[in-house]
Amino acid sequence: MTLTKKIISTNKAPKPIAPFNQAVVLDTTLYVSGVLGLDKDTMKLVEGDVTTEARQALCNLGIILQAANSAYDKVVKTTIFLSDINDFAAVNDVYKEFFTRDFPARSAFQVAKLPMNARLEIEAIAGTGTVKTVCCH
Repeated sequence: MTLTKKIISTNKAPKPIAPFNQAVVLDTTLYVSGVLGLDKDTMKLVEGDVTTEARQALCNLGIILQAANSAYDKVVKTTIFLSDINDFAAVNDVYKEFFTRDFPARSAFQVAKLPMNARLEIEAIAGTGTVKTVCCH
């Protein structure tokens, strides 16, 4: 069996700051690299508090998802890396603006330091194409 590996790159989101791609699709599974709260035009972190940075990172994530024929509701797993775990609640509030129901599985960690001294980084795994959610509500 041959699997198809497709590199996802869009100029509507910030370019990677190291040797990696914005995302990679393997067959129908999308793996999104860690996304920072960068402004794509300046390639600098947006100014403001952790919620401003989180909102920008999640907007950037959405652009990458769209470029790969995916969306927030097709995300099955996210990982959030925080420079300060005390920001957990504030980041959750912003997260719920983008993920509104049938939330993906998720992990969150405090880490020693993030690229560009970011306050957070978010990575995701998602489906592409048509995804049917079956839930137990």
